[in-house]
Amino acid sequence: MTVTEQASHGVDLSSAAADKVRSLLEQEGRDDLRLRVAVQPGGCSGLIYQLYFDERVLDGDAVRNFDGVEVIVDRMSVPYLDGSTIDFSDTIEKQGFTIDNPNAAGSCACGDSFH
Repeated sequence: MTVTEQASHGVDLSSAAADKVRSLLEQEGRDDLRLRVAVQPGGCSGLIYQLYFDERVLDGDAVRNFDGVEVIVDRMSVPYLDGSTIDFSDTIEKQGFTIDNPNAAGSCACGDSFH
C-alpha cells in the first residue's frame, strides 16, 4: 500500500499539539518519525491510550497529515478513536498531551484509561 492509497482516520490534532510534536522532533533531530496513537487493553477501565513516535508505517495504518506532522492510527484503534482530538496543555495546572474522545463511555478516577 503506498502513501497515496492509505486510509485516513477521524482523529484531529490541535495546532498546539502539532507545534509540540514538531518541537519534540526538532529536539530529537529526526524528520522520519510520526506520532502514533493507539488503544490497547489495560488500565482499570479496560482500555488505555498510547502516544509515541514511530518510524514505521504498518499495513492497515490510517494516516493524516497536520501541516507536516503525520498522525498514524492502527486499523484496530480507528473505531475507538474516531472523532477524538489530541491537544497539548502547558499550564501551571497541567502539562502534557490530552485526548478528548467522544467514544469513551467512562473513565477511571486517574483518567488514564477508559471504556
